[in-house]
Amino acid sequence: MLNLRVETEPNSGFCFGVKNAIRKAEEVLSRGEELYCLGELVHNEKEIMRLQQKGMKIISYEEYRTMQDKTVLFRAHGEPPESYTIALKNNIRIIDASCPIILKLQERIYQSWINKEKIYIFGLPNHPEIIGLNGKIFNNAVIFKDFKELDLSNIPNEITLYSQTTGSLKKFYEIIDKLEAVGIRVHVVDSICRQVSNRESELREFCRRFDCIIFVAGKNSSNGKRLFEMCKEENAKSYFISTIEEIDLTWFRSAERIGVSGATSTPLWLIEKVRDYLLSV
Repeated sequence: MLNLRVETEPNSGFCFGVKNAIRKAEEVLSRGEELYCLGELVHNEKEIMRLQQKGMKIISYEEYRTMQDKTVLFRAHGEPPESYTIALKNNIRIIDASCPIILKLQERIYQSWINKEKIYIFGLPNHPEIIGLNGKIFNNAVIFKDFKELDLSNIPNEITLYSQTTGSLKKFYEIIDKLEAVGIRVHVVDSICRQVSNRESELREFCRRFDCIIFVAGKNSSNGKRLFEMCKEENAKSYFISTIEEIDLTWFRSAERIGVSGATSTPLWLIEKVRDYLLSV
């Protein structure tokens, strides 16, 4: 027995938007109804497997365009207008689990487009939230994930800057400072979700309290990758896992203090399962 002392981060687990989406999916599945989800409901392999075992089917956009007379869940990330148009055309019943924050953001960016503003978005180009956001303005935004990607010689003197809701607050404002330093006037729409960004300082403090950190997240979770990098900055003995099977007991010494945390896309039940396993070894 290693006799590890293990504690989970209090704020780990799903954000409100993901919890709401899963609740809506489970309501339909509990009635024995057929349910399709457009893309992965959450970027966590174990949670997806759990929902699939209840009957939920994941479909691609190519499959969605050709199906008819089905019930389809729109996940928390939000969808572009095209997805709603297809549903109307093909008699698809929508269970809309789009996060209210993202729906308001889509309306806000549409107003910016109506006002003929030059729109830039700090985010991941292929992330579903960004695809939905840019789709709302007919794909007219410039999307970038790092300041060095910007061609400063071609940026207008005045821009409106949005962010992916799960983006780094610190990096977002560093980008604003750099743009303003070269004379660009930036109209800032701070669209970063505070439920996510507030975790940054809390997670850093949590990581400093332990000998070792186990961070649990899906391999496709952009939020998970970013938060894990934060863990590594604060605690060199931080390890990224998606399943219990990936834990290597050589990472630990006897009676070490272990902290367990996860992304906003990591289910609490999985974090607790990792904790219980570590307490048993």
